[in-house]
Amino acid sequence: MNSTNAWHSDHYDNKLNFVSELGKGVVELLDPKKDERILDLGCGTGELADQIAQSGAIVTGIDLSESMISSARRKYPHIPFFVENGESFQLREQVDAVFSNAALHWMTSPSKVITCVRNALKGGGRFVAEFGGKGNVERVVQSLTHILYDEYGIDAGTLNPWYFPSIGEYSTLLEQLGFRVVYATHFDRPTEMTDGEAGLQHWLKGFAGNFFSQLTEIERENVIHKIAAELRDELYINGSWYIDYKRIRVIAIKDTL
Repeated sequence: MNSTNAWHSDHYDNKLNFVSELGKGVVELLDPKKDERILDLGCGTGELADQIAQSGAIVTGIDLSESMISSARRKYPHIPFFVENGESFQLREQVDAVFSNAALHWMTSPSKVITCVRNALKGGGRFVAEFGGKGNVERVVQSLTHILYDEYGIDAGTLNPWYFPSIGEYSTLLEQLGFRVVYATHFDRPTEMTDGEAGLQHWLKGFAGNFFSQLTEIERENVIHKIAAELRDELYINGSWYIDYKRIRVIAIKDTL
């Protein structure tokens, strides 16, 4: 994983809570059952792990961010949460399902992740996930890239923390690593930010910290101002910023052979 993004759990919960809200549809896709053992991979601050637990399933959550895990433990003490790397985690006991929402695109070694997921699942167990696909936040990244270079000579390509595959690329990886893909879709979902004019800044502060790692606070504000000016006509609609999300949803079953 090459992300140095600083995760602030309070900001995530208060200004970026659309992540969990939109993830409820992925929980429906998971369709958890009573007494199933389910791992929430990249659980964040625990909202969706709690929703899964309400079905009667036995849930464990893991995330690389200590801040996120600390918040999840405070809010949902009935669920075990652990700091773990999605590219190298191991479970003591295999589970019936692995669930992941808005996390896999932060894990830039997908073969390692899929291998860990396969090892975590019982034979016939299911992997249900949503994450950023090819073209996700493309306009924001394009704007960031040329503004950072034009203003400060920074190559944003070396700072990009994300993995946004095509649906064919990811499905092929799953099949090569011992899964049968039974559902896969790649769709546009322009996503509204909170707080009107401040919405773009909320998103950049929460998710794009890598790109600003070489800048002072004043330089960071300058870049955000220029991005907003460049993208306003396209992404600022009726008083709100809409980030150009493109998502993949997938269900894959671990082969029993």
